[in-house]
Amino acid sequence: MRDAAHRLVEIGRRFDARGWVLGTSGNFSVVIGRDPFRMAITPSAAFKGDLTPAQILEIDADGAVLGNRSEKPSAEYLLHVQVADACNAGAVLHTHSVWGTVLSEVYTGDGGLAIEGYEMLKGLEGVHTHEHREWLPILENDQDMSRLARSVGARLRQHPDAHGFLLRRHGLYTWGQDLAHATRHVEILEFLLEAIGRSQSLARTTWR
Repeated sequence: MRDAAHRLVEIGRRFDARGWVLGTSGNFSVVIGRDPFRMAITPSAAFKGDLTPAQILEIDADGAVLGNRSEKPSAEYLLHVQVADACNAGAVLHTHSVWGTVLSEVYTGDGGLAIEGYEMLKGLEGVHTHEHREWLPILENDQDMSRLARSVGARLRQHPDAHGFLLRRHGLYTWGQDLAHATRHVEILEFLLEAIGRSQSLARTTWR
């Protein structure tokens, strides 16, 4: 737990510096046990750039905080638990970048965003060519976390090869077998989202 807490704090500072978790947005988790299930997760309403290891919480699969703690875990803990289970993920990271938010609205009618032809795709686990076609499903956001978690689980079963998904007008979720892999996936996917968004903006400007 102690090592996971320190590493989540580092991720918070790193992502905050990139503008991916402004305000109190975003949430991060690391699976620290599966039998019984235990997860280290960021607390609700915390500035990710100012996190301390003492703020990181340990929860069970039902979101109950272990130890004598009064803080609450991220309101989206159910999504983290769902992804960890459905994808056998060791870490789940959620960002709120500008480009992820914008593109989740632009492509919501398509049900997802297809990304292909970019060299950076090879940074995703199991991808070995820029010709890979990555599909990022886009789900409608929902304040009912139990219902949203079920939707996430269903969509992940439909797209078992996906490395992430977008919530409409909300942001990116991605994961990995451990925190290092999940962090790499955030950086790769955020790069690709920004590249696509900027390319489309430049294309419209040039056309005019």
